[in-house]
Formats: sequence, structure tokens, C-alpha cells
Amino acid sequence: MTRRVTMACVVMAGLLLVPANLSAQLDPKAVQFTKPEDIKFVKNAAGTQETAVLFGDPTKEGPYVIRLRWLPGNMSQPHSHPHDRFFVVISGTWYLGSGSKFEPEKTVGVKAGTYVFHKAGEMHYDGAKNEVAEIMVWGMGPANFPNRQ
Repeated sequence: MTRRVTMACVVMAGLLLVPANLSAQLDPKAVQFTKPEDIKFVKNAAGTQETAVLFGDPTKEGPYVIRLRWLPGNMSQPHSHPHDRFFVVISGTWYLGSGSKFEPEKTVGVKAGTYVFHKAGEMHYDGAKNEVAEIMVWGMGPANFPNRQ
């Protein structure tokens, strides 16, 4: 190895040993975050779903962001929401159906990474079948939650 290559290798190795965030600090007025282990999920009274509110209050007017864990075997009945709602599937398979007739065998399964849009006032139903399905939901409140009893 040439002396120049050896020196470059030593410098690169040294850079890898220095923690990347040694001097990094975030101004909490500008940027806030919650680590996954600090997100608090609350199980509904029926024991079929867990919810974590990340931003806002979905029961009040204004924007909100929540995470939902649909537990296996939990499907909502046909319903609609007063406002548009937006989703990303985080893990598992989330099953979607549309219309006012409840037909869980005709639902479409969507996997992690899928974006879903529910249009305000349109009938749909959704849930989990054989595994936990975790989704991120955002929209404008107040929102109705048919499975939160």
C-alpha cells in the first residue's frame, strides 16, 4: 500500500469511531421527536385495538396524528368519517372493504408501506385478520372512531 492510501485508511477508521451525534443538538422549539419505545399505546375497552396519539387530539377540532394497532380478528363494521383521513400501513396486513354491506371475506389486504385514503362521508370497513396491523392515521378532528368503545 502506498503511504497516501494507508493515511486515508487511518483517517477513515478514525472518523468511523467518532460518534456522529457527539455535538448534535436539536432546538425543541424547531424539532421534536418521540422514540418508538416512548410511544404509549392505550387498549380500547373492548380489547380489540390499541391507540397512540402522536399529535393533536382526534376528539377535538384541528389536525391530529395517531397510530393504531388493529389486533388479530378485529374488523370495524361499515361506517364513514366526517373528514378525509390519510393512512400509511406501518406493519402487518390491513384489510380494507368499501360499501355499507359488511363482507370481510371480500376485503383487500394491504401491506407495510401502503398509503390509503378514506374520503369523507364514504362507507368503508377495515381491520386485521391473522396478525397485528399497525397503521399511522392523520386527519382533521373531531373524528369518530367506531371501534373505540
